[in-house]
Amino acid sequence: MAPAKAGFAPGAVDAAMVELTTLPHLELRGLMTVGRLTTDPGEARGTFAGLRELAERCRSPWPELGPELSMGMSDDFEVAIEEGATIVRVGRALFGERPDHEHGPGHGHGPGDEHRH
Repeated sequence: MAPAKAGFAPGAVDAAMVELTTLPHLELRGLMTVGRLTTDPGEARGTFAGLRELAERCRSPWPELGPELSMGMSDDFEVAIEEGATIVRVGRALFGERPDHEHGPGHGHGPGDEHRH
């Protein structure tokens, strides 16, 4: 099982932006979130709306924050698009479930290996 991924809590974004916007080799293209893992895609709507609102608020003091909103996956991308997503992750919807990790590290299925579709 891959390690959990983490980012910033919404309340910590302002402090992070102060530092991130000073890094000369970093291009801030936007914000990203993952909706709640649930069988009802509508339950993720609040998370997606919250990210859109956070991005709108952050773009005033930090215009270098890009326009992208990466949110929504195969089970909830329609709701994410309704809330302003510009990038969705729908690999499973296109390619099906990933195979079990029978082969171990080094075969493209280990922790840290990104699967971009």
